[in-house]
Amino acid sequence: MARRLRIIALVSVIFFLPFGETKAQRTGNIVEYFGKDRIENTEEGIILHEFTKGWALRAAVRPGVLSGGEDIIAWQVATGKFQRPEDGLRLSENYKNDPLELVWEAIEANYENVFTGNLGRAWLYTELESPEEVTVFLDAKGHTRVFINGMPHEGDHYDFGYTLIPFTLKKGLNQFLFSHGRFGRVTAKIVLPHQEVQFSNRDMTLPALIRGERDNKWGAIRVVNSGQEGIEGYSITCRLPSGETATTQMDPIIAMATRKVKFQVPAPRRNTRAEQVNATLVLRDQAGQEVHRTEIALNQQDASRHHERTFVSNIDGSVQYYSVAPSTSNRPGQAFILSTHGASVEARNQTRAYKQKDWAHIVAPTNRRPFGFNWEEWGRMDALEVMSDAKRIYPTDPAKTYLTGHSMGGHGSWFLGATYPDQFAVIGPAAGYADIIGYRRSGSDTLLFSNPHYQMIYRGAMPGRTLNLERNYLQSGIYVLHGDADMVVSVEQARMMRERLSKFHNNIIYREQPGATHWDGDHAMDWPPLFDFMKHNTIPATNEMKHIEFRTASPGVSATNYWVQVNQQIRHYEVSTVDLKRHNDTISGKLDNVASITLLLSKMNFDTQPVIIVNGQEFRAEIGKDLTLKLIDHTWQTIPGPMAAEKHPARYGGFKLAFTNSMVFVYATGGTAEENEWYKNKARFDAETFLYRGNGSIDIIADTEFSIERFADRNVILYGSASNHKAWDLLLKDAPVRVENGRIDLGDYTINGDNLGTFFIYPRPDSDFASVGVVAGTGMEGMRSLAPNDYFSGITGFPDLLIFDVNWLRDGIEGIRASGFFGNDWSVENGEFRLN
Repeated sequence: MARRLRIIALVSVIFFLPFGETKAQRTGNIVEYFGKDRIENTEEGIILHEFTKGWALRAAVRPGVLSGGEDIIAWQVATGKFQRPEDGLRLSENYKNDPLELVWEAIEANYENVFTGNLGRAWLYTELESPEEVTVFLDAKGHTRVFINGMPHEGDHYDFGYTLIPFTLKKGLNQFLFSHGRFGRVTAKIVLPHQEVQFSNRDMTLPALIRGERDNKWGAIRVVNSGQEGIEGYSITCRLPSGETATTQMDPIIAMATRKVKFQVPAPRRNTRAEQVNATLVLRDQAGQEVHRTEIALNQQDASRHHERTFVSNIDGSVQYYSVAPSTSNRPGQAFILSTHGASVEARNQTRAYKQKDWAHIVAPTNRRPFGFNWEEWGRMDALEVMSDAKRIYPTDPAKTYLTGHSMGGHGSWFLGATYPDQFAVIGPAAGYADIIGYRRSGSDTLLFSNPHYQMIYRGAMPGRTLNLERNYLQSGIYVLHGDADMVVSVEQARMMRERLSKFHNNIIYREQPGATHWDGDHAMDWPPLFDFMKHNTIPATNEMKHIEFRTASPGVSATNYWVQVNQQIRHYEVSTVDLKRHNDTISGKLDNVASITLLLSKMNFDTQPVIIVNGQEFRAEIGKDLTLKLIDHTWQTIPGPMAAEKHPARYGGFKLAFTNSMVFVYATGGTAEENEWYKNKARFDAETFLYRGNGSIDIIADTEFSIERFADRNVILYGSASNHKAWDLLLKDAPVRVENGRIDLGDYTINGDNLGTFFIYPRPDSDFASVGVVAGTGMEGMRSLAPNDYFSGITGFPDLLIFDVNWLRDGIEGIRASGFFGNDWSVENGEFRLN
């Protein structure tokens, strides 16, 4: 194989081609793929090179489930030990206690320029030599992430063709390392941009024009900035063919980045029967000069038929959509049915599997993507946001709210139903699994329970352990539907839940369909007996609830159940139990693993002064006023309410919960040029990942741009340490964790070394509910150890804090140096940490 692949003088020639001639360079077509349009075209530039030769390192990655797993190549990149591959090159270092030799092997792409052949758990290396420095795009598919000249970037794990990475192709040798994706195939090409700033029509989120509605709708489109400077003050104007316009100030975009930005679509003055309306988007700079324009096709739909709606998410300010199968009736007292889709399914396809009902609106959220987050983490947040927005548009009877879903959406039904038991009168999982661990037994971390750091990681993922919350199902009717010939999700999942629930639940129907596969038609979801069962169940009014048995693994995920709110736990991210009964004007019962609780007595009716008896202690409450209790020195005492300076449901911790509340990424600029570049790219990489996995759109700024007032009450993700981040003392001066070059202080405990990294969450000092998430290293090796962003997963577990050295990339849990949870007062001394 030729040792080097070269870009010849074509680069220089292309710069002088007329723009119109570049259209002939475009190749490919669009095919339907898992309910999405798989992108094959390269509309944003000219293809300079398609990779056809490379080297594969097979069986090189040890994936985890709750942890990120082990990756020898990521470790080599971080430690500077990566060797340029050649055929037969054996890795000089391997995983501990692993006799399997890892050998690079030459590989060639097939006739379609696709690398295939046992690439699951593999790394693929390609390279390219350029005669000059030039800004280009990497347009690649099928990989999970890529290192471009040592810098991490997001991949295209599901092979959608969404990812377009601007980068500088340096003069000389350029190296590309692609990690394996879902399907074991990779394609990659280098593209010369048509222009520095442009629209990309890949992966748009577009609203429907709803006939008869006169409000503007939100859409989102990718804008690629391949320039060396950030852009802000730009605007997007949307113009309909009939002349209506709406102009939106565009979100800022840092240099060398793609961002999916929101824009408004004007309402047409007069609707037509056309199914589509072609609109024009015009991008203008600060001076009002046109930069780029593109055409988009908007579906025009009736509000009385299946249709899609959009909204702006409070998680990150992005535009998300949901699909609706509205009721065919205008009668009052309509029901609300939330339907969660399976893996790879679009929400618009989910609702169209249902015939419209005359008694209920059926609403399908997206989980933020067709695969999304397994309906956990940001997936559950999306479901809650969609419920809120849809109920605003469709007033329904609060007592008639139901939940159902298929496959991964069946898991969504089990999970959301257990997590928010007072929200749903019926839970109807179809072909679903209850807990991802019980369904997907793979990964290198399944035998690590004896490791104290793994125990903290496991606790960080405890909200997803649905079976621990199973008694919450007592508050809902349960209808389980599964085919006995299901080869995707075994019917044993349903049988297990039937066996477990039958021991204590008396409002459950189990339907095992003989001969039915995972999907054998719309009736796999649109099952009439399920909907009949829904009609016979309602959510009781809060005042009617006489007995509450409630379990939660984290108040930050699930705190409230009817008239009970758990504020704090004794052991964070372990299951807390509330078992309270009301008899006349007395409430009594037991609490376990609860450090603070509020009884929402204002939602209840009392004839006389309420008497509260908790774990044998008696309190007198006031009629119409909530009562908050806190465990102080092993004794329950009344306090005015949840304390904002301490942990509480709106700011409870778990590192992953830093990535919400209109988060802003703030990168360091006070270090060396190498440090500053790395932190900026890490913030960019995390934003790329959240865009790909969560349809996100994130503000990224330098520390010099940050101010308390400008970004008030928003979560901040701080990329950098006290040695190089100029906003550290502004946000973390009093934090018990301090990261500097060469050391990390955790309370009175100090860990020394320049190869350390940490992730942790801490309250923002100027806000009652905002948090700061920290991504920091003690030196270049420590910074590179931060590269994996496995926190953007619906499965992984992260406690409040992890400290690790660079070897955690190769050795997994053994590389963790400290882990745990802060105390309820956010201190180290009252927290629970494992140190070594």
